[in-house]
Amino acid sequence: MAGSLGAVTVRARFAPSPTGFLHVGSANTALKNWLFARSTGGTFVLRIEDTDVDRSRPELVDEILRTLEWLGLDWDEGPYRQSERADRYRDAVEQLRTDGWLYDSEGALRFRVPDEGVTAWDDAIRGHVEFENANLEDFVVQRSNGTAVFLLANAVDDIDMGITHAIRGEDLVNTVPKVLLIMRALGAPGDLTYAHLPLLVNERRKKLSKRDGVVAVEDYRARGYLPEALANYLSLLGWGPPDGVEVRPMKEIVELFRLDDVTKASAFFDTKKLASFNGQYLRALSTEAWVEAAQPWLSGPEAPWPREAYDPAVVERLAPEVQERVNVLAEVPQWLGWAFLDEPDIDPAAWASVEKFEASPQVLDAAIEAYADCPWEWPVLQERLGGAVDALELKMRKAQAPVRVAVMGRSVGPPLWQSLEVLGRERTLARLRAARARL
Repeated sequence: MAGSLGAVTVRARFAPSPTGFLHVGSANTALKNWLFARSTGGTFVLRIEDTDVDRSRPELVDEILRTLEWLGLDWDEGPYRQSERADRYRDAVEQLRTDGWLYDSEGALRFRVPDEGVTAWDDAIRGHVEFENANLEDFVVQRSNGTAVFLLANAVDDIDMGITHAIRGEDLVNTVPKVLLIMRALGAPGDLTYAHLPLLVNERRKKLSKRDGVVAVEDYRARGYLPEALANYLSLLGWGPPDGVEVRPMKEIVELFRLDDVTKASAFFDTKKLASFNGQYLRALSTEAWVEAAQPWLSGPEAPWPREAYDPAVVERLAPEVQERVNVLAEVPQWLGWAFLDEPDIDPAAWASVEKFEASPQVLDAAIEAYADCPWEWPVLQERLGGAVDALELKMRKAQAPVRVAVMGRSVGPPLWQSLEVLGRERTLARLRAARARL
């Protein structure tokens, strides 16, 4: 359903190039266009800008579409592909040539920029922007092989598709005067509204790039981020709800979003804050939903143990404890892997702390003796080791560390007593004896 903003029927578009995986910056652009269209009751158009045959990879189109769908960004029209509109671009070139706007230059066609005046527009985020035409070079609109460049295709598509708002990254500001010159030369009925979003930056306030680590949305998905959490976090980059409540359903964000509230200042992409957001979303899931979400990391092809070793009963038993402690699902194997491996993968630093603790041999001996024939229930397991620790005149908090490392291989994990219960007497004693022999 098309909507309106004042007297304007809103039509926003997202136009990625299939030259790589969807960058979080591009995802932010897609989200802001989607939010604007949904908040105004407008139309969200998806367009694939694939005129650059040498760099475009057709298989990435499907990947971009899957990623957008995963984020919950549904589109009303498209995806239109520029590679299928070559005839329309040639027609536009002929019109511009006939009207005297183009000339041949070294095998390409260039647009003749006026020598005087300015090309200006009122940016919805950055205010009034203008460029002196004398400072703009005559630019290429058609390559020597007859294909249209981005500038021409962009202008023609926005005219033909009735785009009213172009919401995109700040790094594209310099292309606007050229596109506007083309659109006006083609007789566009009026200028569309541009809104240039702030760039995403790292902690050093530099533009976010691959050197900063994970920047592709697909990588965040693979690490166990929920789409709702990532979309929620992206919505806050350069914008914030008036009531200051950050973690909230997308339906509420749509209702609150206003393009006029987007700031010009660069937006810090804080991976720690994103992980915290994701943790909150994970903890809000029901236990059943959390277990289902964690399955790919526990029983899928990437799990670091044989599939037959996986025991869903262990996960269901310890899920509430682990759910409260992890921020991304890729961390789950670190918390539960000890239950599915024949032997624990012992962390060197954790083992070094066991060796450093002088009472470790006595604690392990006491645990082996205490657990030899007691009822295998976690309160009893806690009580038996507690009595042994008291006899050694040690504090439980410190004394249980050798047992945890022996059984789990790490100094941090789910509650020890419940973990021992699900591991069973035989495997627990075998690990305690192996650790004792290693000391």
